[in-house]
Amino acid sequence: MIVNKPVVVFDIETTGLDITKDQIIDISLIKIGIDCSEEVKNIRVKPSINISRESTEIHGITDEDLKKCKPFKFYAKDIFNFIKGCDLGGFNVLKFDLPILIEEFMRCDIDLNLEGIKIIDALRLYHLMEKRNLSSAYKFYCNKKLKNAHDAYSDTKATVEIIKRQVHFYENKEVIDNKGNILGIISNNIESIGSIINNNIVDISGRIIKNSNGEEVFNFGKYKNKKVEDVFKSNPQYYHWIINNDFPLHTKKKISEIRLRSTNGK
Repeated sequence: MIVNKPVVVFDIETTGLDITKDQIIDISLIKIGIDCSEEVKNIRVKPSINISRESTEIHGITDEDLKKCKPFKFYAKDIFNFIKGCDLGGFNVLKFDLPILIEEFMRCDIDLNLEGIKIIDALRLYHLMEKRNLSSAYKFYCNKKLKNAHDAYSDTKATVEIIKRQVHFYENKEVIDNKGNILGIISNNIESIGSIINNNIVDISGRIIKNSNGEEVFNFGKYKNKKVEDVFKSNPQYYHWIINNDFPLHTKKKISEIRLRSTNGK
């Protein structure tokens, strides 16, 4: 790999997933020099807000772990100087890590100017190079080129072949989500795939899902990761707002069922 300009590849762990409100609690940076040497910086940070339970389940860091750490502002200038003049890289860095890092800098009155800085996002490149469409899946699983793509019958016939190959390809293998949870094991029975894929979906659009305790929670908006029943109890108007706005009918049906169940349970 040729490096013409130093590149800092970094990853962060946070209190949550809200880019504007949540904060960095762990940051690791590796600077790759033009001679391909590597300089590493690992920092744990004490945030001014609590870490969400959902985030702790992902990265394993608790508020107690950070009690003796210092706040981000203590390290801000050091981190800024470490990455200053470098290109930046990471995995999903464009949508998550970099926006949160910039927010943290701005809270410390530090302006990270991205002009002239190249962003190397490994996830973006992965998606560009490894297409996620029917033709690519057909090539990967069946080693065939899809002819007459976007013809309904041709697409359906190819999908049947893909599903058959997936059942064979992944037989007896565990399916693990991004949080490390084991969703199930693929068997030779096609039903096993459907059971795993639908593991936590409540409504078909995914606006409502089940958390690790099997409880229905919102998967969008200001109440994301909050129990649907609890939200409707504390803010009954939120139910009416969903019903009267442009949400899928299946979503409205499911939240109505949850609300009715909650009311009858009183």
